[in-house]
Amino acid sequence: MTAPTIAEATQEEVRSGEIGRRLRHFNYGFVGEYPDSQPVWLNAKDEEGRLVGGMRGSVFLYWLHIDVLWVDEAARGNGLGSKLLRRAEAKAKSLGAHSVKLDTFEWQARDFYARHGYQEFGRIDDHTKGYYLAFMMKKLAI
Repeated sequence: MTAPTIAEATQEEVRSGEIGRRLRHFNYGFVGEYPDSQPVWLNAKDEEGRLVGGMRGSVFLYWLHIDVLWVDEAARGNGLGSKLLRRAEAKAKSLGAHSVKLDTFEWQARDFYARHGYQEFGRIDDHTKGYYLAFMMKKLAI
């Protein structure tokens, strides 16, 4: 076999999902078959229809991974973030998730997540200009 060449993937190659499928089939040999990644996407809009918050994540291998949870500064302090988080956790449970994981910078929402039962299990110190990145998780009540 000749040495493989490495090149930038084309958009078509990425959209095909072939690499993910191949990895998933490899994983099946260890943990059995599981569903494809399932999105958990929420938006919060004010009475005029303007976006004031939202959450983007996905359930994969029975874990919800929260990529983004954001609330507009003007909408903070009224429980919107908590409502988004609870709704995302409920949706994840309905999709079979037993736990949640996320990462957050220390200036973002570490304390918010801790108040909601999330525990820090790791961090990268000095990730960005002297700030750490915290990795957090929570088991969902079944």
